[in-house]
Order: sequence, then structure tokens, then C-alpha cells
Amino acid sequence: MNYKDGKWAKKITGLQRDDGSWGYFHSLSNPVAANRMTTEQALRRLQALGFTIDDSVIKQAVNYLDNCLTGKTKPPDRGEKNHNWKVYTELMLSAWIRIFTDKNAGANQTAAKWRAIIETSFAGGKYDHDNYIRNFENVLKIKFNPRAGRLADFVHFYIVSLLTNTLDKKIEPLFFKYILEHKTGIYYVYGKKLTDLPKIFQSKGTDNYLAAIELLANYKNPECKKQLAFIAKWLNQNRLETNKWDLGKQAKDDIHLPLSDSWRTAESRIQDCSYRIGWLLNQIKYVENQ
Repeated sequence: MNYKDGKWAKKITGLQRDDGSWGYFHSLSNPVAANRMTTEQALRRLQALGFTIDDSVIKQAVNYLDNCLTGKTKPPDRGEKNHNWKVYTELMLSAWIRIFTDKNAGANQTAAKWRAIIETSFAGGKYDHDNYIRNFENVLKIKFNPRAGRLADFVHFYIVSLLTNTLDKKIEPLFFKYILEHKTGIYYVYGKKLTDLPKIFQSKGTDNYLAAIELLANYKNPECKKQLAFIAKWLNQNRLETNKWDLGKQAKDDIHLPLSDSWRTAESRIQDCSYRIGWLLNQIKYVENQ
């Protein structure tokens, strides 16, 4: 399916500014107004609609992110006090760049820092929090703050995105398993343990749950993808008799869904849900069959 020519894509691309941004950068919540959104919200929506680095709107956005990362320009966001905003901004910018391309030197340097922190934290065969703190301080050159939750706990959108397909092949499955069993899920994406499947398939909860699994599905390590086999089984168990899927009207979050111009008909909703879930199953199957 091609959703890049639909009304949602046209609306978002029409709001992009000359510098490649959409105004304020940082926010992973839903759009706050009909004609206003942050750069993150726009990028999340465009990614869901199928846009890649090959599309001019994404190229312009990545160039803007790179300019922010290298200090040529500055995001208009106000710094937050509960953690090192400079380090966190570097992390956010680098993660979004690497979501679309792994060929950016600055973003790759950020990934290398976090790779060193995470690999050392799991070097003994399981997660060692003391090692995490020690290497966090050594690599980032800042004091670890246990109350600065976004950096104190690495299981959140930015680090999981940043480190996709970068870790040592023996460490990566340990990191992956830790994320799946993390009691509060992936911060910014889904707030529950990922090994506990949503009880109601047609629900807002499933929409958010799939967003977390989609993030993990980008990891290509076969040992990681084997850990997602239970997801594939669950999705197949929830097929309609037509071999398609329906997440229900509740799944409309204006980020991942809808993809079609309208959900006035159930057929359009089922088409969108089936496209999304089909992509996820293909990601899991692709690596399992290597």
C-alpha cells in the first residue's frame, strides 16, 4: 500500500518549515492541535505512513536534526531541569537520525557512547546496574542521578532506537530479553511488561503494545527475533476469518493509525490494521528464516 500520497501525508508535509523542522522538537505525545505539531510527532507520523530517508521531507528533517546535533542551530525547546538536558538532547537527536539513516557520523558517535555503556553493563551475562552507573559516568562525563528517570533507566524509546543493530551479537539478545521483561515496558511507548500480552486485542492498549514491538522488530539479530515468536503466534491467533486484522476504532491514535484517508468504513480500518500487522510479521519472519 502507498499511503504517502494521502491526506495525512499532505497535511504534515505542508506544515514543514523551511529549516526542515515543525517548530518545537521534543514531544512523543499525540498532536496538540489541528495545525500544530512537534518535529518528533511529525516524524513518527511520517514513518508510520511509510516515509524513508529517500523522501525529500525526511532528508530535510534529518539535515535539520544534524544541524542541531552539530551546533549549527539550536532546537527551540526549553531545557528540562531533572536531567542533563545537553546529553539528553544529543540522545534524542541522534536516535531520530538513526531511525532513518545509519550513515550520520554525529549520530553514530552518540550510538558508540551508549553501546559502550550498555555492553559493559551486560558483560557478565546479565544486567549489572553498578556497572551501568560506573560506565554511564565514565563515558558521558556526568554524575549519575537516580531520580533523573529518563537517563537513570535506559529502557526507553531513544536508547532502544539508537542502539538498533549496533550491539555485540552476544550482548544484544541479553539486552533484548531485559527489555521484554522490563516491568514498566519501554518508556514513552508502552508502560507495561512486554511479555504480558494485552488482554483485549481490539483496544488502545494493543495499539501502544504494537508500537513497542515494532521498535524491537527492527533488531535483525536472529537470537533477538526468536524472542518475538510468541508475538507472531498471538497475532496469528487474532486473525479474522478473512485472514486480516482489526484493532478496532479505539486504535486510532493519529500517529500509527489511521493510514487511509478515512475510517468511515470498516474495510478501510481493517486494511490499515492488516497492513501494519503484516509488516510486523514480515519483520519477525524475515530474520527467523535466516
